[in-house]
Amino acid sequence: MSMQILTRDVPPRTAWALEQAGVHPLLSRLFAARGIQSPEELDDGLAKLLPPNTLKGTEAAATLLADAISAQKRLCIVADYDCDGATACAVGLRGLRMLGAQHASYIVPDRVVDGYGLTAPIAQRVKQSGADVLITVDNGIASLEGVTEAQNLGLQVLVTDHHLPAASLPTADVIVNPNQPGCTFDSKALAGVGVMFYVLLALRAELRKRGMFTAETQPKLDALLPLVALGTVADVVKLDNNNRRLVAQGLKRIRAGAMPSGMLALFKAAGRDPRVATTFDFGFALGPRINAAGRLSDMTLGIECLSTDDAARADELARQLDSINRERRDIEGDMRQQAMDIAESLIDEHDEPPPAICVFDPDFHEGVVGIVASRIKDKFHRPCFVFAASNAPGKEHELKGSGRSIPGFHLRDALDLMAKQHPQLLLRFGGHAMAAGCTIEEEHLELFEACFMEVAATWLSPATLQRKLETDGPLEAQYRRVEFVDVMHKEVWGQGFAPPVFSDDVEVVSQRLVGEKHLALKLKHQGQPVDGIWFGRIEPLPARVKLAYRLDVDEWQGQKRVRFMVEAAEI
Repeated sequence: MSMQILTRDVPPRTAWALEQAGVHPLLSRLFAARGIQSPEELDDGLAKLLPPNTLKGTEAAATLLADAISAQKRLCIVADYDCDGATACAVGLRGLRMLGAQHASYIVPDRVVDGYGLTAPIAQRVKQSGADVLITVDNGIASLEGVTEAQNLGLQVLVTDHHLPAASLPTADVIVNPNQPGCTFDSKALAGVGVMFYVLLALRAELRKRGMFTAETQPKLDALLPLVALGTVADVVKLDNNNRRLVAQGLKRIRAGAMPSGMLALFKAAGRDPRVATTFDFGFALGPRINAAGRLSDMTLGIECLSTDDAARADELARQLDSINRERRDIEGDMRQQAMDIAESLIDEHDEPPPAICVFDPDFHEGVVGIVASRIKDKFHRPCFVFAASNAPGKEHELKGSGRSIPGFHLRDALDLMAKQHPQLLLRFGGHAMAAGCTIEEEHLELFEACFMEVAATWLSPATLQRKLETDGPLEAQYRRVEFVDVMHKEVWGQGFAPPVFSDDVEVVSQRLVGEKHLALKLKHQGQPVDGIWFGRIEPLPARVKLAYRLDVDEWQGQKRVRFMVEAAEI
């Protein structure tokens, strides 16, 4: 499928103003193209964070928790089983203990048995554990039944979440969610872990007011920022100014060696150096290892790893998570191949793919359907749902699906419309614009597929279906240097603040396959030789071609050289 390589607009005045303020000339161009208007926005100081009292519900949450701590009530966190949920839980446990909670525990639902969020059975388990207060992290906004059940059992309920609410809200004692109606908080993109961190900031302010400590003696919650940074990046939320500050602050501490034992152990297990940590390490090394526990085993491992202060235990858990992640990769590899074969059998290679793709196989593992959906979406550039049979006892007739979308197609809204058109179709659903999940009866699979196709055919325009890649245009030869790549990698890049990708017409001097599935390239860029690699590409390139590429540093026999990581070609 053809790719259109576009160049981002750079407002020249903004770029010039940033450069005048002392920002590196190329970074000035990159930042201006991503909507940065002034040097102040690049100030990542803690003082620049949005104030906690502007997030609706934080003050009421602080009062509830401060009262509970002074009455020595038992607090129990109900977490989600992904990296945002695990980091939010670890931040909650660590922060509450720092602020004087004597009894803080957690429960994490099992993906297979319990499914997502606070359900009535989970509320019962929290009650049985002896808790008085139930706190949700990264879930709860859609848990109407679960919250009601918890309250009927006499529990106080604090919901902290960032997902989009449904038409009605749960009856919780307090809700903190930047996306709830009436919340004017300036960052709607706060991750679950960010919401929990903000609740702790508000709680600390409330305890200060009550004379528990002064500004000088209060616990330093900024020690939690490495975890906040990891969860924010791993959850692929938009890196707006506030989220970028949270991530930058977390990275600073990690590079200085200040982080929980479990994070250090995960860097070790992944073979990455925390002294030069980047957002890529979160997204591609630490995040997947924690997520793997929630996908294939039990997220307790991930939460324990991030919560322990015992270095030896952290190492042991990180090794376990690493081996689960290897298993996840193997399962995913096999499933991906199967799913691709199914998807390709639906699509004649000379034809345009259908408006949406839906794949099911009885052998699929429900823990990795999301990753597989993501890979199919990347290959065909279509909204995609992948289903697996539920392994939950008594739910064998259900299928669990995970969907991924393309820009311009809001997946959760699509599910919402399908649920309105066919009320019996979706047993449960939720999510965001680009990623969502649902549960259906197996007998309704064909109906789901037909409805999904219909919505996609109605909503998707030819322009949306054209693959486009926004780039930062040509790279001046003077910046093709190791020192500059290092400067660039130190910045916070990610969702909504895209990592730099350049595009140039280059000469392909030679090309060969390595490892049977990657294209190693010798290129001429502006008349000078440079190496390139295109992972996952086997088709040869023409002698002259426009390439989109990221910059990377390759070390060979002690020599560092810049190489191009090719992302796309306009052919």
